[in-house]
Amino acid sequence: MPLPHSPHLLIPAVTAPDGSTAALPPHLLRLLRHMAPTERIDCGDNSPAMPHELALAREHGLPADAGHTPWAAFDTATVGTPCAWVRPCHWQIGAQHVALADPDSLALDAAQSEALMLAAAPYFAEDGISLAQHSPGAWLATGEVFRGLRTWSLERATGRAIGPEMLQASTGHHPGLRRLQSEMQMLFYTHPVSDERQALGLLPVNAFWITGAGVLEQAVPPRAHVTVDQRLLPPTRAADNAAHAAAWLTIDADIAAHWLPRAEAGEALRVTLCGERAAQTFVTQKPSLLRRLRQALRPANTPFLDTL
Repeated sequence: MPLPHSPHLLIPAVTAPDGSTAALPPHLLRLLRHMAPTERIDCGDNSPAMPHELALAREHGLPADAGHTPWAAFDTATVGTPCAWVRPCHWQIGAQHVALADPDSLALDAAQSEALMLAAAPYFAEDGISLAQHSPGAWLATGEVFRGLRTWSLERATGRAIGPEMLQASTGHHPGLRRLQSEMQMLFYTHPVSDERQALGLLPVNAFWITGAGVLEQAVPPRAHVTVDQRLLPPTRAADNAAHAAAWLTIDADIAAHWLPRAEAGEALRVTLCGERAAQTFVTQKPSLLRRLRQALRPANTPFLDTL
């Protein structure tokens, strides 16, 4: 049985954007024939976190309670201070619903992001929240309001129809944060950055999203044994089945092909495949004659993907 800190490959978004299921690519399929399923994470449709986010939180030793993983504190090594990510974003307002556009698609540069943050900072300060730019489009917010705040991850919220419950969840049902959301909509609408972006044909920033809130009482160093291959995520966000299939082949020819001989040599390895609803972990097993026979006869289709 692999040790807890044995090499671990985690692949999000393994199912096609249209929900169809095909056989896994050849190297990965052969790799899994040397493995057996172990831990599984199941998420409901209304879970505020994706299965791969919960699997990664568990692997790093963080709280894997959906909506309560303190990613901002972990990512910035912030200890003892409640904090969260505030992500400037674009809400697509339709006749029937509001949807959150992929914040990465905004392509905010550092100057635009900082200008918006500096304009927003005095309003947040009135509620005891400090803002600091961590990277373009990602502001580190610190303040007591983020202690225990339950938030939806961007990955779960992006592209969804956002109803009243999720709108409230984006501010943790906190009246001050709800007021800030309204104030920022007006502030960003009239900000010169919005005029600049619209003149270039870019989406304006008209809202913000809070995610990864919480506090770490002690440092939690990242686990170096975990490899997260995110190449399936962009085509999934773009609902591009062809690009998703091409990314699978790239992953298969790259990392899966390199891991296969390691598994064949008996090295302790783990692989976690993650979809919209679940994450399934596989671990290498010691070979036996019966297991070799089962591996040889195992069909090429992978029905377990239907459950992810």
